[in-house]
Amino acid sequence: MPRLAALACVLLFALPVAAAQPALAPVEQRITSAVDAGNGDAVALLRRMVEQSSGTHHHAGVEAVAALLKPEFEALGFTVEWKPMAHTGRAGHLIASHRGNGKGQRMLLIGHLDTVFEPDNAFTGFRIEGNHAIGPGVGDDKGGVAVILLALRALHAAGALRDADITVVLTGDEEDVGQPVAQARADLIAAGKRADVALDFENLSHADGRDMGAIARRSSNTWTLTVRGETGHSAGIFSEAMGDGAAFELARILAAFHAELPEPNLTFNVGLLGGGEQAAFAADKTRLDASGKDNIVPGIALARGDFRTLSVEQTRRVGEKMRAIVARHLPRTDATLEIEENYPPMAPTAGNRALLAKLNEVNRDLGLEAMGELDPLSRGAGDISFVAADVDGLVGMGASGGNSHAEGEYIELDSLPKQAKRAALLMHRLALTPR
Repeated sequence: MPRLAALACVLLFALPVAAAQPALAPVEQRITSAVDAGNGDAVALLRRMVEQSSGTHHHAGVEAVAALLKPEFEALGFTVEWKPMAHTGRAGHLIASHRGNGKGQRMLLIGHLDTVFEPDNAFTGFRIEGNHAIGPGVGDDKGGVAVILLALRALHAAGALRDADITVVLTGDEEDVGQPVAQARADLIAAGKRADVALDFENLSHADGRDMGAIARRSSNTWTLTVRGETGHSAGIFSEAMGDGAAFELARILAAFHAELPEPNLTFNVGLLGGGEQAAFAADKTRLDASGKDNIVPGIALARGDFRTLSVEQTRRVGEKMRAIVARHLPRTDATLEIEENYPPMAPTAGNRALLAKLNEVNRDLGLEAMGELDPLSRGAGDISFVAADVDGLVGMGASGGNSHAEGEYIELDSLPKQAKRAALLMHRLALTPR
């Protein structure tokens, strides 16, 4: 062999060889084709869901959406149950169960039926403008429910659903959880204890224009501060007899929160405050009435807000710091702090990261870009957090969109089949993975 040819041959074998793009298995090709074939029906179902108002406190509307979805799951072989939640002040939850062969991973799919838009909201209807579907709750979370059903229908059409063990829990009060929370979320928690994997179908997350995987959500905790002091003519303020008054004590506490609480992954907020000679919260604590005069030292001051954390330990630690700050009273004042832990945190775990790695294998095989980890500060609290202590999970398997909780809420229509393919292939592979 001539020397140049031999050298060329050596160089050729020395060059790195690009990894071959893994091909989808035949059944996976059938699944993705079934997603494309069923996308029109998914959009039609989405329209029907959005046109039915289902604000959290519109119980009849929430139940109507559940009734709309019940036959959709039953047609796929699911056993469907409506769980009334009148004892928590809410409509109820839809739970659909499909029992497989008992060999693969048990999956829990989480979404919700309710929206923030009550029937008297001016933002109503459903319309399509280009690639956008627009309407109340279209993304949060009716688009996510549409993705669930599009993925399940595709699995069913491809013959891949038969052996899968899947429970779907669609809560009716995700936007304003019923009370007591332990009862409002008892069914979801029980489903989480039975599952190996949880997939949350709220909106897909983005960062710098890229689809992101969310492996964590922060908690949502509410605090209520009640401050009392002596009241009387303002000429006596700061005296030994009068002390500093409730308003200055409230200001002292809030300033100390601002100075002493900050730490990574924590946010805290004051949402409502007021004080005077008299002050009281309304029953729902979203308003307060206060009265006073410029020459009267306020005898009461009230504040209410939230704080959000990434771990149970952080919730405990921050609560203790807040209580210690409140306990350092100014002269002749007193204060009490009540903390309600509404949504627990979903901490980032090795199991969650491993699940994201499995989803990125699906992305690779679909020719999609790998999804990085989303900053937990970029997502609010959600239902998956109630099962996070028991099961590995991913957040954001729903549609891509924007303007959530606001007029003009929308989803990108082309995200429905993309997200359904991701979800269906991930579920198919999990169903083949031994427990």
